[in-house]
Amino acid sequence: MIDDRPPPLVPDDFKVPTGHDAGAFRLTPLGPEHNAADHAAWTSSIEHIRATPGFAGRDWPARPMTLEENRVDLERHARDFADRIGFTYSVLAPDGRTVGCVYLYPPRRPGYDVDVRSWVRASHARLDADLYRVVSRWLSEEWPFRNPDYAPR
Repeated sequence: MIDDRPPPLVPDDFKVPTGHDAGAFRLTPLGPEHNAADHAAWTSSIEHIRATPGFAGRDWPARPMTLEENRVDLERHARDFADRIGFTYSVLAPDGRTVGCVYLYPPRRPGYDVDVRSWVRASHARLDADLYRVVSRWLSEEWPFRNPDYAPR
């Protein structure tokens, strides 16, 4: 039997962070329980996300998905997290509202050890540079990556 799933993104002995609290926002693993809030966040900000560094030339977000399509996508992200092949975190405001997302997946370009993308909803655009700084520091302090591909802000 051939296993066509990608190898784990992190070593077996690495304890994957289950979140990160940055005060102005916190990161929590994204899953289907976030469906309605995640869907509302990104569908309200498609053009803003497309203009965010790191999203040029990507096929998402191309069009609004139904809530059901979004739930299936979030289930895939949760499976990737459990299988350690990709890690997606919801960015939550202190009141619990979804304001963005962070993705850690295998590198798409040579010379990097992880592909990192993040976005915030248009109504919270002021958080984008802070999210970039927090995630960059978090990656260097708590993750095993040495050369992330993460578009600067």
